[in-house]
Amino acid sequence: MDSTTQKTHELASEKLIGSVVSIGTDTATVKLTITEEMIVDSYHLSHGSFVFGLADYAAMLAVNEPTVVLGKATSKFLKPVVLHDEVTAVATITDNSNGKKVTVSVGVENQNKEQVFEGEFVCFVLEKHILAK
Repeated sequence: MDSTTQKTHELASEKLIGSVVSIGTDTATVKLTITEEMIVDSYHLSHGSFVFGLADYAAMLAVNEPTVVLGKATSKFLKPVVLHDEVTAVATITDNSNGKKVTVSVGVENQNKEQVFEGEFVCFVLEKHILAK
């Protein structure tokens, strides 16, 4: 892992949404291997939610605040992802003007360096955990 310590989503499943490659200032990289459980048909197509989850996780880690939550996302699936693909999400903060609303751009590539997904994630850093009373 890069020089920054993970401060959010510490219990996230590496199997379902990826493993942390690096966390830096305003950026994060997460990698996921597509497994049998993620496949939806006989063509070995992976359900898009796993790539979206990977991208979302990378966005959360780019913000890297314990109380960060996703508020809105726009996304585009560019290429199919299939069994055994290794997909890597790179997230970069593009706007952090007030510290509470943070916009993160995320690109996901497969092992052949082909872009398979791109998205913009609007994240909010809350005063306290969303479930705290």
